[in-house]
Amino acid sequence: MPRERGRDELPSTIERSPAHAQHIWIKAHDSAIKTYGEGRRAHMVAFAALKHMYRKVEDRWVRKARPGPSDPQAARGPTTPKKSTDPHRLPTAGGKIARTVAEARRKAREAKREYARDYRRRKKRAA
Repeated sequence: MPRERGRDELPSTIERSPAHAQHIWIKAHDSAIKTYGEGRRAHMVAFAALKHMYRKVEDRWVRKARPGPSDPQAARGPTTPKKSTDPHRLPTAGGKIARTVAEARRKAREAKREYARDYRRRKKRAA
């Protein structure tokens, strides 16, 4: 049975987000624990649920102008039947919001550069 999560157990970006975002994440995470057990999969499900209503800006989540999937892969979903002409996987936007395949690829490159830049900064501070 999932235990009640306190604010100290939430991911730090969720802690800095509105109460509604925290509520969505907690409910989705607890439901995923019942289905998949504690771990990586439960976190992935919780963040996927959160990404339908919120987008990540800097170090917190803010409400999107219109709810919906964040990129073409999320829009297709796991239960949507694949056509014979569809690629195996559509490109994701690396955590960014994208409406088209081209935009998803561009935003994924941006996200990769941002991550690399932040990684270098963290390594520099640690040294």
